[in-house]
Amino acid sequence: MPEANRVSGPGPVTADDVQYAVRLAVAALRGAGAAADWDANAGSLEWSCRETIEHLADDLFAYAAQLGPEQPPSDTEVPFVWRAERSGAPANVIFADRGAGPAGLVQVLDACGGLLAAMVRVTPATVRAHHVFGLSDAEGFAAMGVVETLVHMYDVADGLGVEWAPDAGACDRVLARLFPDAPTGSDRWPTLLWATGRGEIPGHARLSQWRWYGAPGGER
Repeated sequence: MPEANRVSGPGPVTADDVQYAVRLAVAALRGAGAAADWDANAGSLEWSCRETIEHLADDLFAYAAQLGPEQPPSDTEVPFVWRAERSGAPANVIFADRGAGPAGLVQVLDACGGLLAAMVRVTPATVRAHHVFGLSDAEGFAAMGVVETLVHMYDVADGLGVEWAPDAGACDRVLARLFPDAPTGSDRWPTLLWATGRGEIPGHARLSQWRWYGAPGGER
């Protein structure tokens, strides 16, 4: 799997991390192929793999959109219309054309990841925009996009039966940025799964409720 433009070791979360996570996801999904059951449940979620990938693309798009206006919103989302295609499915702005098949679905994810990476690169560090988990800067939205990609790909990989093993350094950076209370002495990928309610780590039971903190450390 590619290791595109990855920042090594601890440090800030950047557009390179977004690009790394999305390109890793794209490579894994392309490896599944058209013969995979894209309508199978994504791990323990009640959404299908297709719906989960659309939801992930929608998250990346929405994070980019929050940073896009000249005056980003400080108390609400940019007012796109979200809708669900069925009861219980995620409500999205972004949907892939089913007629384009799995390749088209993956391309939608790739495009939305590119939008977020581009916005993170050009947004000044002083800019803040609304997120339900805290008024955030571009680094925070980058970290959110990386977390969404890594953990939802964990769900999708389980449903599609593909390998998914992200870089520990990327996990470490998003844990430090968004989950300040997460344990620091455990392996980073299992700890990120634990922090998002997807598993246990030694000494810490699986979480039934969880959240991240989008605001920069000095502003929480």
